[in-house]
Amino acid sequence: MTASDQTPTRGETSPPGESRTPGESRTPGESPRSDPADEILDIVDEHDRVLGQAPRGEAYARGLRHRCVFVLARDAEDRVFVHRRTPTKLVFPSLHDMFVGGVVGAGESYDEAALREAEEELGVSGLPRPEPLFRFLYEAPETGLSWWSAVYEVRCVLPVRPQVEEVAWHGFLTEEELAGRLGEWEWVPDGLAAWERLRRWRGGPA
Repeated sequence: MTASDQTPTRGETSPPGESRTPGESRTPGESPRSDPADEILDIVDEHDRVLGQAPRGEAYARGLRHRCVFVLARDAEDRVFVHRRTPTKLVFPSLHDMFVGGVVGAGESYDEAALREAEEELGVSGLPRPEPLFRFLYEAPETGLSWWSAVYEVRCVLPVRPQVEEVAWHGFLTEEELAGRLGEWEWVPDGLAAWERLRRWRGGPA
């Protein structure tokens, strides 16, 4: 991600008057006042084996390898949910993303995190379980830091209501429309890497 003292992954914002360490959506039962930096993450090795646990803030500050999920959401017409991050985001403000997702909490499975993050970020309840596709070790080119990334897909026929403090714009695009925007819009780097891998995994051009 970005080269800084802290290298957060996906989905960070600071509401007015509330200071937040970079981090994603809240975990179930987490108080709105609790500090996301205190959330415990599993720390893993290059083979995705759990080595221990650490608070999110420490994991970011020390560049400890952890886990993330990327969920591609499609509507009933098979179009892809795409959104632009708000300019208040601490990381990658105003960039576009074709995935929803976030970090995996300690003791949480990839599957559990994928469903939780998809429902939170799309603003829906009752999604089917996202289908797991593949995993890869993402390495940030600017820093060499890395995190294990699990890619999923889910069908969302419900009306989406993304959080306004998280999403400045959203829409559903056909894959052809999305392909035409790849060179026009600026994209979140790890999401773009996941998309390119997904295209290769399916046998299409990146």
